[in-house]
Amino acid sequence: MHIKTIAIVGGGQAAAMAAAALRQQGFDGEIHLFSDEPHLPYERPPLSKAMLLDDTPQLQPVLSADWWRDNHVQLHLGVAVRTLGRQTQVLVLADGQSYPWDRLLIATGAAARPFPLLDTLGERCFTLRHAGDAARLRQALSPGQSIVIVGAGTIGLELAASATQRGCKVTVIELAATVMGRNAPPPIQRYLTARHQQAGVHLILNNAIEQVSEGERLTLTLQSGEQFQADSVIYGIGIVANDGLAREAGLDVANGIIIDASCTTVAPNIFAAGDVAVQRLPDGTLQRCESWENANNQAQTAVAAMLNLPLPEKTPGWFWTDQYHDNLQFVGDMQGDSWLIRGDSDAQKAIWFNLRDGVIVGAVTLNQGREIRLLRKWIQAKKKPPVAALVDETILLKSI
Repeated sequence: MHIKTIAIVGGGQAAAMAAAALRQQGFDGEIHLFSDEPHLPYERPPLSKAMLLDDTPQLQPVLSADWWRDNHVQLHLGVAVRTLGRQTQVLVLADGQSYPWDRLLIATGAAARPFPLLDTLGERCFTLRHAGDAARLRQALSPGQSIVIVGAGTIGLELAASATQRGCKVTVIELAATVMGRNAPPPIQRYLTARHQQAGVHLILNNAIEQVSEGERLTLTLQSGEQFQADSVIYGIGIVANDGLAREAGLDVANGIIIDASCTTVAPNIFAAGDVAVQRLPDGTLQRCESWENANNQAQTAVAAMLNLPLPEKTPGWFWTDQYHDNLQFVGDMQGDSWLIRGDSDAQKAIWFNLRDGVIVGAVTLNQGREIRLLRKWIQAKKKPPVAALVDETILLKSI
């Protein structure tokens, strides 16, 4: 069947990069992109940093307005999709307009997992997923304000750094025993704990908010019985996939649209990518990867599958976080107990290596991002570098 029209539902990284990949791969049919936000698809990572810290914050579009026009992609912004049309292959908007499609990509992202106890606080409670959230939060982060952040994952720590840099008094509450427990190895957890404490952040681990009361200020009571007051509270405790349209269309979902390695759903002409997607692995387990790079990679994979092209080669996973003036980049496998360090984390310049049977399987750079490309090649090649040279800063990594 000749593919004439491809519909993309979503307005984030995966959606935009899929449109770009379709044109790069030579698809010359119609492309329609539908987003419930009024903006051009924009970069999400700056929401917790530049959008809160810059004097005149501006959204960073994934692709310029000229690109969309020059590549003849029809944008439908600020619209709600009512039904995907799995059987009819006709997408219907909330206002009744309909659009036929031959292939459909769902890249609707995710929402913040709700916290009902805190959601009752209304305007003094914040989450961060979209541009509007960042604009509202920016107004609350004024100097001298007491801010409580619930969740010490990547987003929680980035917000703690941004709020501290804006002059707020910050407390972070985390149910687990460590910060970034889901995606950072122990040496990085220790480094970030010390870094935030040095900046004046009050970290409370192994605890949770049990009760809140409102007055002139918020009064928060922890499970431990400790009480303190705050002006605002922000939480980031996970995500809920925006998979409602897929569920209504009868696709397989499990807090996300279930896809295979080619980003194909149970329907062979419907694909999913980005935070809304969960991939079924060969052993049957489901895996979601919430990262900027994964959105890009899955967009490329979905497009290749749509157009019956070879799937792109898988590369070691990569993500980054910016906190204070530190840039930390993570590549490869973060699971392991044997981490070596090159450099000095106290000097805020280091690389940690994860070795398994002498083979480098993962690495984390601290303000050494220029080395990531080389480290990625090593991991992919299953390089077994000499340990003495690896940790010796007088020896250039590229010479090993």
